Amino acid sequence: MKIPVLRLDPELPEPSRAHPGDAGIDLRARVDTLLAAGKWAMIPTGIAVAIPAGYAGLVAPRSGLAARNGISVVNGPGVVDAGFRGEINVILINHGGEEITLRRGDRIAQLLVVPIAEAIMVEVEALPESQRGAGGFGSSGI
Repeated sequence: MKIPVLRLDPELPEPSRAHPGDAGIDLRARVDTLLAAGKWAMIPTGIAVAIPAGYAGLVAPRSGLAARNGISVVNGPGVVDAGFRGEINVILINHGGEEITLRRGDRIAQLLVVPIAEAIMVEVEALPESQRGAGGFGSSGI
């Protein structure tokens, strides 16, 4: 599948996967950002995309940033709807104990393009029974 991409900052590398077969397409910071411990920031990526109908982009954290620095995506995964044509921004949070500087061009998140079922909600009087029922939040044990 080919995804049209508009590079709003042509000095940044083209969006790409780090390795053939990787699920995520790397998103890069368009600006330097100081991210203090416990704080978050919205970081522009310098790209806009045209995701086809029936698909969505999921903005997911990078495992290396999470493991080394405690950096994650606040609304992870963030959702890029098929009709959105603006610049992709990534809201990162620093769960670590020290501030970190993210530099222009750093890989800060990854975009996964996934199929979406267009679910239609239908109101009913009762839901069908299931083995699990209403159990949640730890109901299945540790």
